[in-house]
Amino acid sequence: MSFVTLGALLVALLVGAPVAAHLLRRRRAEERPFPPARLVPPTPPTARRRSLLEDRALFATRAVSVIALAVLGATPLLRCSHLSLSRRAGASVALAIVVDDSLSMRARTDGAEGAARDGRSIDDSSHDSSHDSSHAPSRFERALTAARELAGGLAPGDAAALVLAGAPARVALASTTNLAAVSEALAAAAPSDRATDIDGALALARDLLRGLPQSDKRIVLLSDLADGTPNAPPISGTPDIATWVPLQELEATGQDCGIVRADRSGQKARVRVVCTAASTAARGPDVAVAQRDGGADAPPAAGAAAGASATGASAAAGRALEVRAGDAVLGKVALDPALRAEELSIDLPAAAPEILIAALTGGDAIAEDDRAPIISAGGPLSIAVVVDPATTHVETGGPPPLEQALSALDLDAQIRPLPSVPEHADELAAHAGLIVDDAPGFTPEVRRSLAAWVERGGVALLTLGQRAAAAPLGAGFEPLVPGVVRWSASPVPGVDPATAGWLGPSAPSLADVAPRGRATLGAEASEGAEVLARWADGAPFLVRRPLGRGVVLFMTLPLGTEESDVALRPAFLSLLDGFVGAARARGDARRLAAGELWTFDGYHDVKVERVRVDRDGASQSREALPVAEVERRLRVSPPLAGLYELTLDGERSTRVVSVPEREIDLRPRRVAESARAAELGGMAASIDGSPYVALLLLLLLAVELLLRAIGGRQEPAEGQAS
Repeated sequence: MSFVTLGALLVALLVGAPVAAHLLRRRRAEERPFPPARLVPPTPPTARRRSLLEDRALFATRAVSVIALAVLGATPLLRCSHLSLSRRAGASVALAIVVDDSLSMRARTDGAEGAARDGRSIDDSSHDSSHDSSHAPSRFERALTAARELAGGLAPGDAAALVLAGAPARVALASTTNLAAVSEALAAAAPSDRATDIDGALALARDLLRGLPQSDKRIVLLSDLADGTPNAPPISGTPDIATWVPLQELEATGQDCGIVRADRSGQKARVRVVCTAASTAARGPDVAVAQRDGGADAPPAAGAAAGASATGASAAAGRALEVRAGDAVLGKVALDPALRAEELSIDLPAAAPEILIAALTGGDAIAEDDRAPIISAGGPLSIAVVVDPATTHVETGGPPPLEQALSALDLDAQIRPLPSVPEHADELAAHAGLIVDDAPGFTPEVRRSLAAWVERGGVALLTLGQRAAAAPLGAGFEPLVPGVVRWSASPVPGVDPATAGWLGPSAPSLADVAPRGRATLGAEASEGAEVLARWADGAPFLVRRPLGRGVVLFMTLPLGTEESDVALRPAFLSLLDGFVGAARARGDARRLAAGELWTFDGYHDVKVERVRVDRDGASQSREALPVAEVERRLRVSPPLAGLYELTLDGERSTRVVSVPEREIDLRPRRVAESARAAELGGMAASIDGSPYVALLLLLLLAVELLLRAIGGRQEPAEGQAS
């Protein structure tokens, strides 16, 4: 608010003038006949009694007139502006509103760093987007306001859809002409701790708009653009569907540190802390130095570190990591000012309670990722690998391609190579996933242990090759892979990409794979199973078979480089990513990133509750999450980080949902100039208040004249009556 506007509004203080005028108004003293008074000489009156606030209607009229005059003087044109689309020749519009509900959208629009919440509960205050009205609104709140303004500007004949861009991107409302449904969908939207999936959200929005009768199709992206891929291609539209990114005030700024993992092992707490900083040239000289030193393609940590070194400060400067039990601090370690990603270890006292909290002191752009519950036996996801290095070696040397690929994906999983498949299920209990490459069958003991482990929630990936088809007598794969495995030359090359949707955008990379041979399976292998990808001739290439609470994936091609180069293709990385994700999503996964799925195959009674622990560490409140059944599989997608309690067929266990590490990178994506074009829309004035205020003043003047005229007639009448 400008000084001139504030000064004009201060005119409203003159509303005290009518009060003083009415209270100080003097009137003729009331006369009463008293015959003896005629004998006393008259004396000029020295005072008359003051009147009370008698004519309240006249006073109210004058007071409102003063206030209206102040409002009129505050600005020549009092306008209320809102976000509005520009229509092409007034035609109807098909609109898809994409609202980012990820963790980074919790930052404030004014860029102010959030205050540390040392005295709050683990989850209650940190996930309340409107906990303190003294702060500016969060980016998510501003995005919702803009979405409501756009929805309010829709007209009959327009169609609208709502997509949420928190990973994974979801359709909150399919395309509809029911404009009331749009408002209801926006009212139901809530912030989350998910990662950001801008590309997935835009793809969903385009799918929702295609086929609609409106010729003018628009996507409006309301996001801070911080999706962890600042060097990705700029956001732009397509020839048939325009993309508009209207609010630059939402663009991510500031610095942030977050706790992405907190585990307890014995008397030690191990906490992974990640700090990143914005590094866009538009942010200032410190950012420019970061880009100049780190390069345009420098990783987030390198760019952020360069910016921190240039300015001498970072999000970690002057801060510390504490382990708390209620109000008591059990351990503390200072953060290195140059910290970008590090696992910190803190010794715990022998009498440390079960419920502990890891917390960062100080404040940064996002306060919601500064606290995390600590659980025992968390640790990275364990993936056991049984592979023969002699058959899967690469010319450049090093570990087998399978191990190199798992390490390159950085899936927060610990790879444990095994010489052979354990014969006892207890030996497999420590692993969430198992990959076996071209095993020559399994003995009955191994098959029993594998089946028991899978039925309890394990995930196995078996690749079948020439050795699998030559299994010795007594060895086999049932019940994991029913039927007989045979090996023969491949009649046709390549996998049909149209059948390999599970592998995502990288599926076409298998279209020209030409193996020397491939495994063939009987029809019984596909019974009760799902074929995730097929060869060009329709034979199964990748099959998923549920078994108890777990699942078995088997592929009819080994990973050996002598048979094919499938292990060197991008689709193989997608396969491993899906496999690790399936292992993490089992009900037995101790930790899950916000937005990922828990899948409870084989369970009948499933209850998931989010636990909020108060600062004293004793009192708790619980919030039940909905359990959805999709394709006869029970699933839960926790949107918020924190502590959860699962009840699976009467058995209780504790789980933790963590903050996605890439969501702490606050460097925004680039936006093409076409997505900022003025012809797509902008801020429009919806109300010109000045004429209405002026008319109100004229009306008040007429009312005042009328009241004074009525009052003037009443006073002589009262005088005559007296």
